Amino acid sequence: MKGPLTHFPVTQTKVPNLDKKFDLNDPKDRKEYFGAKAGEEIKKLKKYFASNTFVAYLLGKKNSGKGTYTKLMAEIFGADKIGHISVGDLVRETHKIIENPEERKKIVGYLEKNYRGYISIDDAIDALVGKNQKVLLPTEFILALIKREIDKLGRKAVFLDGFPRDLDQIQYSLYFRDLIDYRSDPDIFVAINIPESALDERMRNRVVCPKCQAPRNLTTFPTKEAGYDEETKRFFLKCDNPACEGARMVGKEGDSAGIESIRERLELDDKLIKKVMSLHGIPKILLRNAIPADSIKDGVVDDYEVTPKYVFKYDEKTDKVTIGEEPWIVKDDEGNDSFSLLAPPVVVGLLKQLVKVLEL
Repeated sequence: MKGPLTHFPVTQTKVPNLDKKFDLNDPKDRKEYFGAKAGEEIKKLKKYFASNTFVAYLLGKKNSGKGTYTKLMAEIFGADKIGHISVGDLVRETHKIIENPEERKKIVGYLEKNYRGYISIDDAIDALVGKNQKVLLPTEFILALIKREIDKLGRKAVFLDGFPRDLDQIQYSLYFRDLIDYRSDPDIFVAINIPESALDERMRNRVVCPKCQAPRNLTTFPTKEAGYDEETKRFFLKCDNPACEGARMVGKEGDSAGIESIRERLELDDKLIKKVMSLHGIPKILLRNAIPADSIKDGVVDDYEVTPKYVFKYDEKTDKVTIGEEPWIVKDDEGNDSFSLLAPPVVVGLLKQLVKVLEL
């Protein structure tokens, strides 16, 4: 959110007498890190997840880390406890598969039982696939698709990314849990604040695994191994997931242009977050990515929790790529020198606030 960060707390993650430096790019070290930094919170949440769930609405600008934070939550608690739904990806996937007669039959059958709206199912599908440019895809149709996806997930805590998407959808989100008949578990807004300068860098260098969809960043959150493409003269990351067998991670179309290509979207996201901040009756978790540049000196965070800028070097003789680090200072939206946190310490803040919100 552009503007003052007063409402977004800086979470102290530095633990007294804990001198070990964890490699936050290594899954084994991350597990130990989370245990050391938020062990009590994790114990309480594991007990909670044994018989409870929640619906969390992730509000943040494009490439603000929503997918990464959810992946780390699943890493901590297990994919059987944590589910992530990207509404944008869901709509695109539905668009893709609905041309298949069998898939269309399944979707229409579900919609006939669960969709309630002002236009017919056929008209809504025409709007989805672009056959009718005059009709906008109704929110009620999107809600039905989300409910279908949640039904497929089973009993999990759901992190919903991309809803509400517009100001008029906020009212739907207030009653979303009831609209989808999704138990009586808590619903929570999770707002993520990230400076535009950091966002621009992340957006230009974001990559995902084509197999497991795990997100990483070429210069701010790499995998353990990287490669070099002789033809393009560019470096690339290799997915850490053993099941992906070192798959080459790829960029998303349009990200290379940076944030100016999505300026209107960023301004709307600002309005959404500010509107949500004014709501009463629903818990809010506020995650802050940028912290003052003196936070290490002041004992708020450890130096390895701050995002470095990663640099790559290719050795032609060994055909190997080495990954080094250099300091990365960004300007927050008020023009102050700041550090951008790596994803794990932001998740530590999420864990600590979740325990408070759920009153554990």
